[in-house]
Amino acid sequence: MLFRTVIFHAKQTFMKKVSLIKTLTLFLGIFALTASLFQCTKVGDNIEHLDRAYPAIPDSSIYASFSSEFKIATADATPGPNDIIKTRGVQTILREYCATSNCHGGPINPKFDTYADVMKHVIAGRPEQSKLWEMITTNDFNKAMPPVNSNHELNTKDKAIIFNWIYNGAKEIPNLVDFRPAAIRLITNGCGSANCHNEATVAGSWAEKGIIGTRYTITTTDTASFYIYDASTGAANRLCQLINTTKLSQIWKDYRDSIKTYYADTINKASFRILKTFATPWTTTSRRGPMGGYDDILMDILVPKNIRSNSSVVYTSGGIQYYSKSDPLNSSDCFIRRIDSTLILLNPRTGAAQSVSGNMSYQDGGLSPGEIALIKAWYFADPNIPDVWKYGLTNTGIFKYAKSGNFIIKR
Repeated sequence: MLFRTVIFHAKQTFMKKVSLIKTLTLFLGIFALTASLFQCTKVGDNIEHLDRAYPAIPDSSIYASFSSEFKIATADATPGPNDIIKTRGVQTILREYCATSNCHGGPINPKFDTYADVMKHVIAGRPEQSKLWEMITTNDFNKAMPPVNSNHELNTKDKAIIFNWIYNGAKEIPNLVDFRPAAIRLITNGCGSANCHNEATVAGSWAEKGIIGTRYTITTTDTASFYIYDASTGAANRLCQLINTTKLSQIWKDYRDSIKTYYADTINKASFRILKTFATPWTTTSRRGPMGGYDDILMDILVPKNIRSNSSVVYTSGGIQYYSKSDPLNSSDCFIRRIDSTLILLNPRTGAAQSVSGNMSYQDGGLSPGEIALIKAWYFADPNIPDVWKYGLTNTGIFKYAKSGNFIIKR
């Protein structure tokens, strides 16, 4: 009898413990559900003034790709540092904010991990109509993702990357549409900005040298002196800029028109041959050409500066000495050679190999290996740059990797 009584009390004690555990579990479950509902309904004074709308006009020059690493089409067999575009990609952003192991990369649907997952919520070319864009910018806190109470809001820069990626076609593999705006921005900001490769510096140097001529009546009030810092040498170089914008516009238009006219027909348009010379430069900047926009950059590629401005007289007519060559392909320099120190240029006309350069990648503001790769990706994808300046006259290659000896050819 005593034994049964002990068993009975033990059973009662056990049942009470079980009941307590169930009650506690139920309480915790209700608490978790309440917390979850609180998070999902986004209620609270701490967020009532939150504005998640994208605050800026999207910048189309921001490079935006799905992946954070992309090997460019012209990469060497073993890609070098200037062959891979490394950036913050859409996939990385979404994995950080959405596709975490305890959220949309784990047990919670929908998924935001793979390209296929993301595209279920994207309409290519139409950010405003894409569910993904709505979720990261909406001010309806019941739809906002990540949940606003998670204190993990996307910043403006990440939103801009996602917008541009969708706007440019939401591609898994980037192409010219993605490369060109970003590459031109890098070149114009890094090389054509401030006092370097811009029209004011070029024309100011000509004015100081006295090779513009009397037709523009340049006076001392039209120019001003500036200094630039050369990161490769540490030197502060003086240069002259033409600050009269009206005269600058006319001078540069005349110069660009002469370049295009002469090299379109060097025989019948011989009178348009360029006078400009670098024979006795008074600053290193007198050797520079402008890169203030897409047209200027294309001109520099099609007619390299050392062709239109040789260092010695190559032609004399009527007592006038000319420093410009007639054949733009007989060049020992080119735009990409000055960008990428991993490549060797072969003269397109003669096949003579030039020395490695890459000086523009560190002299004019600095370019990272990923930025150099981006510029190369644009250069070899742009149809406005003729194949002769990519692969040579016979597609045997004019760009050779210094390390491996492999040529870049059209495939």
